[in-house]
Amino acid sequence: MPSDRLLLRGRLLTFSAEPQSPDDTSAFDYIEDGALLIENGLILRRGSYCDVVAGAGDAEIVDHRPKLLMAGFIDTHIHFPQVQIVASWGAQLLDWLNTYTFPEETRFADEGHAAAMACRFFDLLTDHGTTTAVAYCSVHKASAEAYFEEAEQRNMRMIGGKVLMDRNAPDGLRDTPQSGYDDTKDLIAKWHGRGRASYAITPRFAITSTPEQMEMAGALVAEHPDCFVQTHLSENKNEIAYTLELYPEARDYLDVNQRYGLLSDKMLLGHSIHLEQREIDALAETGARPVFCPTSNLFLGSGLFDDAGLRSKGIVNAIATDIGAGTSYSMLQTLNEGYKILQLQDQKLHPFRAFHWITRGNAVALGLEDRIGTLDEGTEADIVVLDSRATEAMALRMERASTLAEELFVLQMLGDDRAIDEVYVAGKPQKGKAPAVPQPAPARTRKTPAARERDLVLS
Repeated sequence: MPSDRLLLRGRLLTFSAEPQSPDDTSAFDYIEDGALLIENGLILRRGSYCDVVAGAGDAEIVDHRPKLLMAGFIDTHIHFPQVQIVASWGAQLLDWLNTYTFPEETRFADEGHAAAMACRFFDLLTDHGTTTAVAYCSVHKASAEAYFEEAEQRNMRMIGGKVLMDRNAPDGLRDTPQSGYDDTKDLIAKWHGRGRASYAITPRFAITSTPEQMEMAGALVAEHPDCFVQTHLSENKNEIAYTLELYPEARDYLDVNQRYGLLSDKMLLGHSIHLEQREIDALAETGARPVFCPTSNLFLGSGLFDDAGLRSKGIVNAIATDIGAGTSYSMLQTLNEGYKILQLQDQKLHPFRAFHWITRGNAVALGLEDRIGTLDEGTEADIVVLDSRATEAMALRMERASTLAEELFVLQMLGDDRAIDEVYVAGKPQKGKAPAVPQPAPARTRKTPAARERDLVLS
């Protein structure tokens, strides 16, 4: 953990609640000339630059003006072993798994390969502004070890787990109910709560787990109620049909997980597209979290996630990249494609809610909003610096942008890793060393803070 004080200067945006409408400015704080004082990996103070610098002592000052500082992005569903099969031409879910995913994941039995891929995986996360992720490792214990070891070296708040899968997978990619239980117990004992790591008990999905293994997964959840749980649910209609063939006693797909005691507000259910009414009611009752994976859903032709329908039942939805069926590590591009999926259903994703979703919103889905997802004092100093003029097309568009909402929408629709100017993990820069000497803001027409606040309206 860092010990020296660091002061970051720039425009600050942080959310305190989910915006209920495009003009709900009470849900966030925006400071035109703001500052964050960081010490020991935590945000010590947030406010106007003049106020914060007065009490900063000999803190190193890094001036990011006129760029925008927000909490680091949170990705709630991603597959670590699929880094080298992103953009593999394919079919729908089950064929894609058998053709690309399963053969690739067998390589992660090799500790050296898993370690090498972990390094590159984490580089890609931080380069795209992601400071926390919830990952599926392969069935091999070594893959989870590599994942957590790399996260620990970088002091990142990461969640993950080795998948449990004892059937319908090739040789070299299956465990047994007992070995999966034993390996998971060992990994939880070693990693859960160590530093910034948390463990996710991970039955991959019902098709690759026997009832005996699902029973073991339920035992793990009962023994470790503070661990997360993650699996896939109702991504593809053929997947649903096959699941119900394997579990004929189940009322529906969700019931396979529910009957083994897996559902709670610690559970993340990737995709959750084709849901029955009973499943929706059960999600609302148990607090389990559906995870919207827009680029993956489009790539595999899986279907359209009903965000508004689920939210109307009080269900908390997360959003994620789902690399490697997902096609971008960027949470900005995830918002881009999510916006389009919701448009097709006459649902709107305005930019304030979009940026809340990938920061505080996903933190709420994880129950971690007191630690990550905001720029609140006392929270962990995971911060992304956004450049809304990062490309020529963005800069040209920004010449006509006059409100914060418009700027965020430019980032949401046109942004990617090029718009990530810097990323801080526990107060340490991760995307190239930022200049230590304060630099004047580039000359351009700038509004006063008062005028800027008056313009925080979506046109």
